[in-house]
Amino acid sequence: MNTQKNVAAAATAIIGQKVLPGREQKFQKWQEDLNAAAAYYPGFLGAEVSPPTPLQPDWVVVYRFDSVAHLQAWINSATRQTYLDAGAKYFDGPATQQVVSSGTQSLDPLVTVVVTHRVQPDQVDDFLAWQHHMTEEESKFDGFRGTELFRPIEGLQEEWTTLYRYDSAEHLDAWLTSRQRQEVLAEGEKFSDFRLHTIDNSFGSWFAFEGNGKEAPPPPSETRTSLAVWVGLYPTVVLLTLALFPLHMPLWIGLLVGNLLSSFVMSFFTMPYYVNPLLGRWLRPPPGAPAARTYFRGLGIVVVAMAFWAALFYLVTVRLWTLP
Repeated sequence: MNTQKNVAAAATAIIGQKVLPGREQKFQKWQEDLNAAAAYYPGFLGAEVSPPTPLQPDWVVVYRFDSVAHLQAWINSATRQTYLDAGAKYFDGPATQQVVSSGTQSLDPLVTVVVTHRVQPDQVDDFLAWQHHMTEEESKFDGFRGTELFRPIEGLQEEWTTLYRYDSAEHLDAWLTSRQRQEVLAEGEKFSDFRLHTIDNSFGSWFAFEGNGKEAPPPPSETRTSLAVWVGLYPTVVLLTLALFPLHMPLWIGLLVGNLLSSFVMSFFTMPYYVNPLLGRWLRPPPGAPAARTYFRGLGIVVVAMAFWAALFYLVTVRLWTLP
């Protein structure tokens, strides 16, 4: 895919940053403020932050814009540079940055690996052949979800970037530690100078539904994600508790069964058919939507929804049916 010419396509920047020990909370607050500033720039589609995981030691920030030009305007902006200067006291070394541009706007909501290579012009054909072999081998492993290769973007990124996706961290780790991968890496020894990031979004599948049934990226804000889960979890848990109450199960077995059922109900009914339609514009604001107005409107919907459920369950459990 030649992303140098397709400047109208959606663009994604993946930024990795090591953070000094003890500065994590302040860094996270600083990053949230930086993401809020990005939301005011033309073409902004969303931002998400992933803290370090066993697979990924860096904090990873993903920005999505509707075009390379708009992403470049944000990356090179004086606003962002001012924030970077202020946040330098939290950083443990320089950040890494990869940019990809394609017609799709989402990374896989489970585990996405981002690998970048610097390739000399006279080695491009060899690199492409080696990447093809790499894909052939990794596609044989359980959980493989696909791969994409992106050429350098003039004026923004010099590296070749590869995204490949697995359905779980366990399946990804099986590939990363496999003998087959080590053999392919040895074959491409001249391309061994690479960087690798993983992005693991724990709530991804709960927020992976668009109106047309296709996958969409997780919400850009962890606070909104948590509130949205709360909006769905409260009525789900209370309704299941009421449904299971006549069985008079012991507490330990009741919670075991209730948690199992709530997981399935949340994944297959509550989130896709209740929470996502109700809070979709708040979780993923459309391009150009006023940030403050969208935020407070969504927050108001959360308050009204929870007040409705609280009042309903009060009437049911106190006025109409008194639980012990």
